[in-house]
Amino acid sequence: MNLSGRPWAGRSHAELAELTRELLLAGHLIDRAGMPAVIARLGREGMEHVAIEEWRAASPIYTRRMQRLLGFEGDSVETIFKGMQLDVGAPPEFMDFRYEVFDHDHGRFHLDHCGALMDVEPMGDDYVTAMCHTIEDPTFDATAAATNPLARMRPVHRPPRMPADRAPHCEWTVTIEPDAEPLALSPSFDRLASSTAAGLHLAEPEASLTSDDGSNDYADDLDADLTMERFSSAALSAVADEVALQCHLLARAFLLEVAERVGPQELASIGVEQAAGISGLTTKRLASALGVESDLSGLAAVLAVHPLLLPRTYVPIDLALEDRALSLSLLDGPGLGEDDGLTWPALLAGPGGEAILEAAAVCLVPTARVERMAPGPGEAARWSITVNPGRESAPQPTPVTLAEFSTGAAFVFVRSR
Repeated sequence: MNLSGRPWAGRSHAELAELTRELLLAGHLIDRAGMPAVIARLGREGMEHVAIEEWRAASPIYTRRMQRLLGFEGDSVETIFKGMQLDVGAPPEFMDFRYEVFDHDHGRFHLDHCGALMDVEPMGDDYVTAMCHTIEDPTFDATAAATNPLARMRPVHRPPRMPADRAPHCEWTVTIEPDAEPLALSPSFDRLASSTAAGLHLAEPEASLTSDDGSNDYADDLDADLTMERFSSAALSAVADEVALQCHLLARAFLLEVAERVGPQELASIGVEQAAGISGLTTKRLASALGVESDLSGLAAVLAVHPLLLPRTYVPIDLALEDRALSLSLLDGPGLGEDDGLTWPALLAGPGGEAILEAAAVCLVPTARVERMAPGPGEAARWSITVNPGRESAPQPTPVTLAEFSTGAAFVFVRSR
């Protein structure tokens, strides 16, 4: 059984909507996987700087890409809000943004539930302030500036919460100020914008999927209670690919910022820890969403839609289940083409990269064994995954356990149901 191409073909509309939600949440949780390693080496202040610059770099790039894909380009507050609804920084329900548009230049939003706040509140007010003040101020403005450099996001109230159970968790106004100084995008943006991923043309929407079971764009008015079910199956296949690319852009932005602060050997270690953490955590969530068994067939189904290996245009693979082994080959492609090697595919193919794949494998099949094989023509790396029922179960990798500190690990989407 070959699972290499066309990851969205044959899937129901409901399954495509669910997988798109899962990819959005996976992108959001990338930092939960990466930041423990950064904090351990650079402290909280170092984490703040990395978080600010990675989001300032990635968010404007993928925001504009999604606007073009779904046909809602513009310079209004409504356009800003639509972009946020399809941003890994604001996965639906886990980050429960509630939007209100007053006119072209004015709007506001509040968060009925902020999963990110739930993650940091147990760590104390210093971490809450770091996230909700130090990090949010420049990153929210960068997100707004991607649509309109004259837009400003300003808090009405925000955590630390007083009283401790205050709801909504925060509230912000968004205003386009004609006389304001246009916000400049950061140098980090310029660096990421020149990457292969930033300008990548993705494959056209899956041709076998219908465009008659939902909208093919988002040109209509803002849907304040947007769910992925709004979009057609064909559109969802394209959105899912874009969201997967958002994950790669954010992970690359993270690695570029860390590279400014640590040496090459330590950088590679942090990169593998980040990728392994999100690899295992996302495997568990995708397995649950797909309802697969904890065996090689289930693992194959998960890897076929795992953000580490999507979109196929960026990460071409050969994935096949034969007899009692799962074969995965990472083929030469754009994800391996960045000069600095700071991409998930490069980490996966590089020394120690098998730890990333092992995290995915043992988090679903604890007795799985991952063996690196000699690559064939056109392959950057090749692995064989087997299961030995008599083998002792492998412990969950530490990076996965650290990433699961996030409440997003066990979060359940309910609105679509």
